[in-house]
Amino acid sequence: MTSDIRKVTVLGTGVLGSQIAFQTAFHGFEVTAYDIDEAALTAARDRFAKLAEIYRTDVDGGADKADATRDGIVLSADLAAAVADADLVIEAVPEVLSLKQDTYRKLGELAPEKTIFATNSSTLLPSDIKDFTGRPDRFLALHFANQVWKFNTGEVMSTPDTDPAVFDRVVEFAAEVGMVPIPIRKEKAGYVLNSLLVPFLDAGMELAAFGYAEPADVDKVWRIATGAPMGPFQILDVIGLTTPYNISSHGDEKGQQIAAWLKENYIDKGKLGIATGEGFYSYGK
Repeated sequence: MTSDIRKVTVLGTGVLGSQIAFQTAFHGFEVTAYDIDEAALTAARDRFAKLAEIYRTDVDGGADKADATRDGIVLSADLAAAVADADLVIEAVPEVLSLKQDTYRKLGELAPEKTIFATNSSTLLPSDIKDFTGRPDRFLALHFANQVWKFNTGEVMSTPDTDPAVFDRVVEFAAEVGMVPIPIRKEKAGYVLNSLLVPFLDAGMELAAFGYAEPADVDKVWRIATGAPMGPFQILDVIGLTTPYNISSHGDEKGQQIAAWLKENYIDKGKLGIATGEGFYSYGK
């Protein structure tokens, strides 16, 4: 049983979850965006409005479709209702293993048997989650890069229990929502993108957190020496500082020191990246 994919529910409406929902709806799927309460959904409406502005000017066909896409996304704070008829659920909750496991424990009880579950986790192995889903054969990872309309990779990674037909269907789905599918048939923490990106970002944060160089100078030397368009701290501002903080705070001693540095100097001051107008840089919002 692989079931067609028409109705998609995205769990989590943060920076990336809202992008996934909007991109999926833009490509003609029926989309429900779920988050935990009305305050989170209010923030989601603001994100969808800003995405509509971006798509209107930056995406082919956006001038005609952006507003209808925004208006067509159903928002819900009721998990049971949000997944009641979903063909595919894409989970984009914060990168904390226990939170994801608890989410899937609830989700497995509420979603119909037909539903495929896909985690957008950027660093966690899907095998660490699969036993909490109640359907390990219909569970896998589908990882999007930030700014999905522009950096349009869709990394699809199975577990040893994933039904190959489900894997193939999600690879097709990734293409249907405008992604370039990257099939990963063997589990690897960090997938392809973050196996390369996370050590790079960690190295940048270590240089700044332990007083070797200022963030702007770290970025400057990387851009000048490699010709890259952005340095690690510019990339972190795009991602948002909450995700690296969550990852670092659950890491080793060095990671926890970096997390404490992020919290004290940026997060506690509301400097969370581009989305809040300021992170390592100020964006004049």
